[in-house]
Amino acid sequence: MVKIAIIGGGFSGTMIGVHLINNAITPLEIKLINETDVLNTGIAYNPYSKKALLNVVSSRMSAFASDPDHFLNWVMQQDHFRDKDRTLIANSFLPRYLYGEYLKDIWKDALKRAEGKKIQVDVISSSVKDLTLLNSSIDLDLKDKPRLSADYAIIASGNHLPGNSNIKSSFCTSSANYFQNPWDIRSVSGINSKEPVLIIGNGLTMVDTVIGLLENGFQGQIVSISPNGFNILPHRHNGLSYTKLVEEIGDKTSLFELVNLFNKHMKLIREYGLSAEPLIDSLRPLTQTIWKRLTIAEKRIFMARLRHLWGVARHRIPLHIHDRLQQLRIEGRLHIVSGKLIDIVENEGNIMALFYDKKQKQSVQLAVSRVINCTGPETDLLKLDDNYLKNALLKGIISQDELKLGINADPDTFEALDSAGNIQSGLYVMGSNLKGVLWESTAVSELRVQAEKIAGDIIRKMLQDTD
Repeated sequence: MVKIAIIGGGFSGTMIGVHLINNAITPLEIKLINETDVLNTGIAYNPYSKKALLNVVSSRMSAFASDPDHFLNWVMQQDHFRDKDRTLIANSFLPRYLYGEYLKDIWKDALKRAEGKKIQVDVISSSVKDLTLLNSSIDLDLKDKPRLSADYAIIASGNHLPGNSNIKSSFCTSSANYFQNPWDIRSVSGINSKEPVLIIGNGLTMVDTVIGLLENGFQGQIVSISPNGFNILPHRHNGLSYTKLVEEIGDKTSLFELVNLFNKHMKLIREYGLSAEPLIDSLRPLTQTIWKRLTIAEKRIFMARLRHLWGVARHRIPLHIHDRLQQLRIEGRLHIVSGKLIDIVENEGNIMALFYDKKQKQSVQLAVSRVINCTGPETDLLKLDDNYLKNALLKGIISQDELKLGINADPDTFEALDSAGNIQSGLYVMGSNLKGVLWESTAVSELRVQAEKIAGDIIRKMLQDTD
């Protein structure tokens, strides 16, 4: 019987399993390997705060590309929403934990279908320590579990922890008051000191961390430091469609030409009091296509000069959450520093952070109670500690893209490429590990397509092998 290993039990791993079950016409074995107890939700949809919201309205959050209203229909069937206005809910930012419940229901329904199809599904609570290819077998060494051999394997393990700051002291590797994992509830709870909390980074994770600190009773000040300061934007033009920009983009439009077109249309919409969000939204369906045809030189220019601007306009938050952050700043409880962290020193529980403040144009010392890393996931596999992907990279089984944003893979099949650029047939990559190949590869709109495509490719190969 064909055995398929799925590494990761978040959205990506769940939907791979669902599509395999839905499309299989012969018995098979699915081994879903999940390191944590947050099966079917992952970190994204199992937040420590029930007030953490999706950053996309519910009408665009279906787990199935072919059924755009699937999530909305599910929501309207829940007791709390039965008497609510459907249009209002469709355009609302709902809690992330609710989306996690939605994925759990999808998984439960899939398991029922698996029984009828004689598909064996095993959930293995463990982590992958190493990956080896032997002839047509993909062998996975697991922590405290027997080695697992599979015919196909999908790397759907999601984001890695943020990389530690490059500071002089050993604070990031030795202090109990440093939290590398900002998604762990321990990072925002149990604070007895009234000294400020220092957050490194100023993106969406910082927003969740601030909300989490407040909900866990922290009454002190919060300081966030990043090179660019506060640039988080709210969703301001929901439902507004703008098509003129994409109509002018051709198959051979260069990065330079694209920037000029963007600036041209930016001036046009500003005449009507609009900001850049509708332009960004119009580009989203084309992002992967545009990225794949850029030269490596153009990609390097984008990363150096445009990446931050794209991220600001691309990753927006609900308006009322943005207003809350602004109110915290007005009240003097949230301080955003544009600058560079130099060092953090801890002496008998007293923590002193040293950073350069761009606005003040001088170095500043700040006593803090703890430090939380919200700089974003590490993408360079060689910088990971004791990781099976790092091991596979060193052995040449997989390779990184030129910008070290993730794992190199075939852009059509999502199969991994080895160090020589050859396709590793049967070893698939999806989600954030495809960032170097596709750039945008974290949103539900992208992951649901990848999951369906990979599952379909595996099913086709299984049928070919039986002919």
